[in-house]
Amino acid sequence: MGEIEEASTSSNVNGGKNKPKLLGKALHLPPSSSAPAGLKTSELTIEYCCVYRVPTRLRRVNPEAYTPQMLLLGPLNHSLKAEAATKRSSSDDPRYLDYLNMESHKRKYLAEFAQRYGGAIVEGFKRKIQEEEKLIRASYAESTEWIESSEFVDMILHDSVFIIEYLLRLGRHNDATKKTDDILINQPFLQTNIWEDFILLENQLPYFILRKMFDPFVETHGDRKKTFRKLILEFFNVESKIKDATEFKHFLDLLRCARVETLPERVPKSDEKDATISHMCTAEKLDSAGVKFEAIDNELSLEVKFERGRLKIPTFFAQDSLEIELRNVMAFEQCHYPYTSYVCNYVSFLDFLIDTEKDVDLLIEKGVIKNWMGYGGSVVDMVNKLVSGVVEENSYYSDIIKSLNDHYKSSYNRSCAMLSRVYFSDLWKGTATVAAAILLILTLIQTVASVIQLFQTGK
Repeated sequence: MGEIEEASTSSNVNGGKNKPKLLGKALHLPPSSSAPAGLKTSELTIEYCCVYRVPTRLRRVNPEAYTPQMLLLGPLNHSLKAEAATKRSSSDDPRYLDYLNMESHKRKYLAEFAQRYGGAIVEGFKRKIQEEEKLIRASYAESTEWIESSEFVDMILHDSVFIIEYLLRLGRHNDATKKTDDILINQPFLQTNIWEDFILLENQLPYFILRKMFDPFVETHGDRKKTFRKLILEFFNVESKIKDATEFKHFLDLLRCARVETLPERVPKSDEKDATISHMCTAEKLDSAGVKFEAIDNELSLEVKFERGRLKIPTFFAQDSLEIELRNVMAFEQCHYPYTSYVCNYVSFLDFLIDTEKDVDLLIEKGVIKNWMGYGGSVVDMVNKLVSGVVEENSYYSDIIKSLNDHYKSSYNRSCAMLSRVYFSDLWKGTATVAAAILLILTLIQTVASVIQLFQTGK
């Protein structure tokens, strides 16, 4: 990341003549202590609010999953820039230097964007932000009044233009074997870091202002076949998984929508009071009762089916990046969709299903889990901790869970499963069992025939 800071400084020196005045302006960052915490309440906030602080009960389980690695976006992380400036030399945390380097890179992007498309376009972006400032501020659950208006507008401008410029550069860089003058594009691990920072709950910009700024721009200056929306959907690889009419509030909400839209349009049959689940049998127990596991090849799907003894469940790719994504989507649901927290419900379902490494090994064997974390215990820890601190009012999967528990309670199902494992667990055992049964039947027939013949002879 040291290259970023050097490149940005060079750009600011050489390109200064062509910049609009706002481009070279450094943000005045207040000390972190001047950023008061606390929720605000108003009719405007209730209607537009969509970006929240991660609840403490969730953050304390895994703080790193909610903390930007290098890119700070929006007002909720704005004070971290001042903190980075004061602590970068005394702290052992390398992220502080990365934060400052990325701020330099934002200024570089804005300068080059203005040189390419003209300062008038950037000024137009700035006017749109000024016009919508009240609604942008209302999008945040935490008060942003401590940030002065001019500073707030500049912050949103730099962050927004960084997003569009980064996406455009990625789109132009089709040949991964060729180097560019942008380290963010050259290094795959930096691309991964930025992608993960884009989806953090506290790092969100409201989508409505991005759309208002960049819809006309992309149609005029970008690929005529693409809209800004299509650019975003392609970046997050959900273009075929989102309905045209779907509206989302920010990037994280987009990833939630891509999952929720896989669910059938139905309401669970259970009564509301019975929809909260306190127990479900693990994968190993269900297997002992004859439940057959089948993997659905759609990693974003939330749809689970249990029909005729077969549990069909989406493939779960156990990896660190998925944990970051799920944790932030779940935190968003806890704050914004507390009564329709379907992703939380799904992860809770997995938590019931997975209790030991034996459960993980079984699901890996069935293709339900793809383990990229090493040994099975890592997957157990990951899934079990994902639901720590989560509050569920009801479960979308309550009917399925009840059916699975009833299936396990049936002594007939467990007996049939046991017989199947003992006598038909593989081809050879099955063949031997069938052969023994045939031999037993033939022996029985021969015995009966001999008794009948003997009885007739005695007469």
